[in-house]
Amino acid sequence: MENKKQDHFHHRAHPWHGVSIGERAPEYITAYIELVPSDTVKYELDKDSGVLKIDRPQLYSNVCPAMYGLVPRTYSGTHTAQYCMEKSGRKNIVGDGDPLDILVLTEKNITHGDILVTGKVIGGLRMIDNGEIDDKIIAVLQNDALYATWNDIYDLPKSITDRLRHYFLTYKNVPGNETHSCEILKVYGKQEAFEVIDASIKDYEELFHQ
Repeated sequence: MENKKQDHFHHRAHPWHGVSIGERAPEYITAYIELVPSDTVKYELDKDSGVLKIDRPQLYSNVCPAMYGLVPRTYSGTHTAQYCMEKSGRKNIVGDGDPLDILVLTEKNITHGDILVTGKVIGGLRMIDNGEIDDKIIAVLQNDALYATWNDIYDLPKSITDRLRHYFLTYKNVPGNETHSCEILKVYGKQEAFEVIDASIKDYEELFHQ
C-alpha cells in the first residue's frame, strides 16, 4: 500500500536541468523566472536542489526592470567566453559557471517568480563582471499584447534599454566598496543573441553530457 501511495508523487523537474529550452530555440526559448520587479528581496535558484531561495534583500532602491531568470540547459563556459573574446577583442575572459541569464519584457504585472515563460529573443547585453562573462539575454514575452511586436532590440525605446543597462551596472554597488568591476561592452541584436545562446548550449552539453 505504501508503494502505491508513493507512485502518486511526482518529482518536480529541476528548472535548470529538467526543463527543455524549447523546440524553437534560439528564436523562442523557455525562461525560468527567479525575480520580478515587485520583489523586495533577490531570489535565485539553488543550483543543487532546484528550489528557489532568497539570495539577499534588494540593496537600496534598485528595482529589477523586468522578469529575470535563467535559460534551462545552458552554461557559461569556454565556448561562451571564446565567443565574447572574439566579438569584443578582450582577453582573459572566462565563463561565470552559471546558466545564461535572461530578462523577459511584458506589459503585464507578473506578481511572483518560480514560473516558466516563453520569450521571443530580441537581443542582449554583453556584460563583464570581475573578468567573467555574464551576458543578459533580452526577450519579450510570447504573444504579449504590447511588446510582442518588437522583433529586435533596436525596436525598443531607448529609455527601456537605458533602464536595463543602468540596473545591471548598479545593482551590486555598495557605497564605499570600489572593488566591484562591472561593465557592459555592447548592446547587441537578436542574431548575436542567437549565437550566444548556441554557445551556452554547447557549453552545457559538454559539461553535463560527456
